[in-house]
Amino acid sequence: MVHKHQTSGWSVFFLAAFIPGFHLLRNDSFIQPESNSELSSDAHVHHPVLQPTETIPTPGTYTVEDGDGRTCIKVTMGAEFIIIEKKTSWYFNLEPSVVKTLGYCDKEEAHLSLRLPDNSAGLQFTFRREKQNFYVAELTAHLFPHPACNGCPNKTYSGSMTHKQLFKTANDQSFRCQSEYLLLVSSELKIKLVPLQIQAFSIPSRQNGEENECWADYKKRVIPLITGSVVVGLILCILLSFLIIRDHRRGYERL
Repeated sequence: MVHKHQTSGWSVFFLAAFIPGFHLLRNDSFIQPESNSELSSDAHVHHPVLQPTETIPTPGTYTVEDGDGRTCIKVTMGAEFIIIEKKTSWYFNLEPSVVKTLGYCDKEEAHLSLRLPDNSAGLQFTFRREKQNFYVAELTAHLFPHPACNGCPNKTYSGSMTHKQLFKTANDQSFRCQSEYLLLVSSELKIKLVPLQIQAFSIPSRQNGEENECWADYKKRVIPLITGSVVVGLILCILLSFLIIRDHRRGYERL
């Protein structure tokens, strides 16, 4: 029995060492080798087609489980890639139904990777947990589209945001933003997330915890209330002033 386990272990390391595309993953699991189409020439890659106008991206929910089968990352969002080429913006929305989700969770670090089957587009989040909070410490993205226009280059657009504290939230809570959240990952590539709800590490019963509202949503909710209160206050002041002036005038008439 021991001999069989040793043989199986050496077989896994042999595959990882000599077969391209075979990767070991955390928690003693592994990803199957990529298909021939993913390892072949660019002619077999289904390049995303950029659009001249933007549309609201379709939201999808992406989850990762730890070694015990518990949800440790849950992200619900719509993702839009914005390419800047020759001072013109072009757009591509990530379609949840064709996205492959990979990732892992450790005690202090977690990772979520979203990509198209041929890896022509990808979005990766690296989470960190420190004391009572968690946040996204690194976000990377790439897109290998059809040339956007005649004369536009055929290339991969990529970039990253590192050493950040994006979406910082207390443990057991989720970061939520209904407003557009725009991230500049390079001079030629932006990522727009809308809507967005994100949580990592501790997710009881696979449900998001108490929502931590983003600043943009807070302003949209609070500023109208403040403005309304100021307007009502001004109206009351004007009415009160009018009543005081009217009472004074009546007092003068009696004299």
